[in-house]
Amino acid sequence: MSDTAATHVHPDDHEDGLKRSISGRLLFFYVLGDVLGSGIYVLIGLVAGAVGGAFFLAFAVGVTIATVTGMAYAELATKYPRAAGAALYIQKAFGNRTLTFLVTVLFLASSFAAAGSLASGFARYFGEVFSFPPAAVVAIVFVALLAVVNYIGITESVVANMVMTFVEVFGLLIVLLIGFLVIVQGDADFGVLTEFDTDSNPIFAIIAGVSLAFFAMTGFENAANVAEETIDPARNFPKALIGGMAAAGVFYVLVSISAALTLPIPELVDAEAPLLAVVESGVLPVPVGVLSIVFAFIAMTAITNTTLVAIVTQPRVLYGMAREDVVPAAFGKVHPTRRSPVLALIFSAAVVIALLAISNLLLSAGLDLDIVARLATVTVVLLLIIYSMVIVACLKLGSTDVNADHYRAPRPLLYLGLVGNVAVLYYTVYDDPTSVLWCLALVGVGVALFVVELIFGKRDRPAGTRRGEPIEGKEL
Repeated sequence: MSDTAATHVHPDDHEDGLKRSISGRLLFFYVLGDVLGSGIYVLIGLVAGAVGGAFFLAFAVGVTIATVTGMAYAELATKYPRAAGAALYIQKAFGNRTLTFLVTVLFLASSFAAAGSLASGFARYFGEVFSFPPAAVVAIVFVALLAVVNYIGITESVVANMVMTFVEVFGLLIVLLIGFLVIVQGDADFGVLTEFDTDSNPIFAIIAGVSLAFFAMTGFENAANVAEETIDPARNFPKALIGGMAAAGVFYVLVSISAALTLPIPELVDAEAPLLAVVESGVLPVPVGVLSIVFAFIAMTAITNTTLVAIVTQPRVLYGMAREDVVPAAFGKVHPTRRSPVLALIFSAAVVIALLAISNLLLSAGLDLDIVARLATVTVVLLLIIYSMVIVACLKLGSTDVNADHYRAPRPLLYLGLVGNVAVLYYTVYDDPTSVLWCLALVGVGVALFVVELIFGKRDRPAGTRRGEPIEGKEL
């Protein structure tokens, strides 16, 4: 690093800000773990069902669109290295507090839906090991337990997060090893990799797969929230963000190919826990029973890791919104010793549990509903709206707050990324219009809180919780 770069002070740097302690390497693994996550453990069968044997293309296209979107985040994060993410970028670009609030609510709603989808996925793997209790109960108890962990204050430390990330990667390496052995033994039918769902045009089949696979690509937007703590963000952030997403994409594509070569596509689609079915194919010289239990716990660890991030994020978003006077002040109160936003935590867990309960009631009433797919679709719809707005914000802010150090995303790719996001959003809504109702219901929760604050806020706002003031004398 040159002396100039070493001594450069970004206009947003302040002595009283967060400490810059995250290196480029640590940020790379943070992004890799966040994007790699548990989506492929949950959704691979659904994507295979939408596309056919060539479903690896859906993951390849999805990660390409997501990576281009990540370039917009990289530019904005190096311009404004603050822990605020999409809401900050929208506010900078449009200066409209209502629009900023809407983006925040969209993000919160997508987090609720994602947690519900992941909890249902956890229950499916749990059911492969234990026959009791029912999946619906497992999913609800799972969310409640993570909420308790959050209340206690035992959230993921950097070490624990890395350990769980390595566990996730280890599970995927097992699948890759199985695919490799299938090829070496001469049992691989490579023709399956060119097969598409016969009921759909190949292009539409891939788009349908992308609309599901995109759920696995989400998570990179969380990296923007640690830009303020990244060492030399102008140099490290773009490399770590884009590199981490590309590495995760390679994993997704190779795992998809391994799964397609190991199991017939119908078996992969029908499996409750698709990657577990791959592991149980008998390719590895290990007792299937032992391998199944080990892999199921690996998958549950991966899902727990990702879900806990969502459960931790939700009450803190409400906490921040309470400090900005847009939701009731009670959400801004923290426990005097645990320092957890108790009411916000209880409310967040209650919304996710209500989502699971309603979904299971509809399922028990005879409605043909895949809870994992439904809530994953809702998550994708909400995030695609946010991603599209972030790209527009990036384009609008192109000549604003320019400094010598910030990363500049290639404009042609940003336009292609915007088209890709909008195209996937349009197809997803067109293919499943009822998802809009679920989205509106979740967004309605945030709007309802805003209305309550608008009507009663001036009466219930206690001293010390007005906008910008610390709550109970201490920040979270």
